[in-house]
Amino acid sequence: MTETVTNWAGNITFAGELHRPRSPEELRALVAAHAAVRVLGSGHSFNEIAEPGPGGVLLSLDALPSEVEIDTAARTVRVGGGVRYAELARRVHDRGLALANMASLPHISVAGSVATGTHGSGVANGSLASAVREVEIVTADGSTVVLGRDDPRFGGAVTSLGALGVVTALTLDLEPGFEVEQHLFTELPLAGLDFETVAASAYSVSLFTDWREPGFRQVWRKRRTDQPLPDFPWAAPATEALHPVPGMPAVNCTEQFGVPGPWHERLPHFRAEFTPSSGTELQSEYLLPRRFAVDMLYAIDRIRETVAPVLQTCEVRTVAADAQWLSPSHGRDTVAAHFTWIEDTAAVLPVVRRVEEALDPFDARPHWGKVFTVPTRVLRGRYPRLDEFRALVRDLDPEGKFSNVFVRDLLGS
Repeated sequence: MTETVTNWAGNITFAGELHRPRSPEELRALVAAHAAVRVLGSGHSFNEIAEPGPGGVLLSLDALPSEVEIDTAARTVRVGGGVRYAELARRVHDRGLALANMASLPHISVAGSVATGTHGSGVANGSLASAVREVEIVTADGSTVVLGRDDPRFGGAVTSLGALGVVTALTLDLEPGFEVEQHLFTELPLAGLDFETVAASAYSVSLFTDWREPGFRQVWRKRRTDQPLPDFPWAAPATEALHPVPGMPAVNCTEQFGVPGPWHERLPHFRAEFTPSSGTELQSEYLLPRRFAVDMLYAIDRIRETVAPVLQTCEVRTVAADAQWLSPSHGRDTVAAHFTWIEDTAAVLPVVRRVEEALDPFDARPHWGKVFTVPTRVLRGRYPRLDEFRALVRDLDPEGKFSNVFVRDLLGS
């Protein structure tokens, strides 16, 4: 059907005709019948990664059966390609199990999140793709390929930018359920910051600043109740509930003040029952080796008078190294700087370029689904296994049915 389709933020309008198949058979027939296909997940990307281009079609999987098949003995879950984390988490929790980590917003699709390298936080927590043990993909001729961790191609199959086919299901690792409590602090100085100690001071740690002054306005420490919580002498405990964006009401944020609760109600920053319909913002994120964390923070601090006027908030997190070839955390323990900008592309883009210049010495990799201007010739040099990914694309999609301008530019084809 023909309808105007935009991403979550409204800064991208997709050109392709949108189809919502209601069965696996209908999906395979649509894929086989069209020359150019891209999949739209929850639309929480801020660039043209999902754009099919002229003559192409856009597929949404949200009308497919909502598959969540849990194997409690194996501690795994098979989840359909259209399922979002909020739904998945509730059903996993009901069986006494848990995902190791979640992103800050639970409303995003599982398949789209892992395809773009999305992550949560924690020095020992890998990206969301790290939980994937098997991926099912409908390829260009409508057939299905299943790739698991024992397949040598698996490293390119999960964080794949949608370039291999339509991901119809993923199997994820689970663990026994656990509880988490959030402890928030305010005014953490940048001067003298022991980043490694701060980042490792809880299961998941996020630092927030608006860069109007040096240092961090908020520290969110998410402690698993089955793990110790070290003292935090560097900042004062928060005295009121906080939202990551200064001045915003905290009513839609997950419970704070050390109140324990299920993992899926604390690891995200925002409540699952709060469903944003649109985002009055743009987002960028850059991931670089964790050993450069303090240098990176000072590099941004030196340009904060440029950054602050168009910034809502900046979140700094850590991600453990993973093995996905195109993951921004591939092969290196990572620090990530996430920027939530105002909704003004003309004002934001020059600042994005200035941030990228400041972070260029640190081999920063942008999040695939955010706003960035790093030239693809530069990006290619930051992914040492890109040639292997090119070969995998040629193998599974020789005619380029699932490629678009974004993918072809990256691959140089």
